[in-house]
Amino acid sequence: MNWSDIFYPGNPERREKLIRKNQELLNLMENNFRATNKLTETLKKHLGWSFSPITLNEKATVKENCDVIIECICEIQAEVEKIDMQLKEKLEPTLYEKLRNENLSVNDYQIFRKAVYDVCGVGGSASIVAVNWLIKNRTILTNITSSFAKFATGLAAGVALGVVFMGIDMIVGAILGSIERNELEKALKEYDEALKEFKPASVKYQDSITEVRKRIEMSEQNIR
Repeated sequence: MNWSDIFYPGNPERREKLIRKNQELLNLMENNFRATNKLTETLKKHLGWSFSPITLNEKATVKENCDVIIECICEIQAEVEKIDMQLKEKLEPTLYEKLRNENLSVNDYQIFRKAVYDVCGVGGSASIVAVNWLIKNRTILTNITSSFAKFATGLAAGVALGVVFMGIDMIVGAILGSIERNELEKALKEYDEALKEFKPASVKYQDSITEVRKRIEMSEQNIR
């Protein structure tokens, strides 16, 4: 019996659409891993923070891969929390709010630069841009972590990543033993719902990292 008859009788086009969604999800995960590595490289270069590179493992389960990137982003968030608390203590409340809104005068900028140097031990323009971005974009880090966490608890969380993205037939073979056939459609709908949240969060996360890296590069060029 054709698997499409089990999932959506008489609707092979929708089956192909689901396969494309799976591939889209794989691409998003790959790009998130790549963006995270670029971010950690930038933070190491300009703030001296050290993080291990992360790799998408297609032999591991969806949940295991999600856990890897969640752990890395949480490590970044922990460092951001530390410097954020220290900067709050060193800066006047009004100046701290200006920092979050990127509304610093020349004098404000010099005060902020000194505070960053006291907290992080670095005070270059690129370092200032990096710290400013981290504080302003904590929500983006939280959102992408939340999206990964939700997807990691889905019905296919225990399926190997390489299996998931080989198509619907392989998903059936991998999870049929743990759920009934009439529940498979529900599982695929969860993938659809996951993409609705995961895609915009991923795009915003990746774009934001690209933006800060460009701003850092521009700040370095201005010095030259």
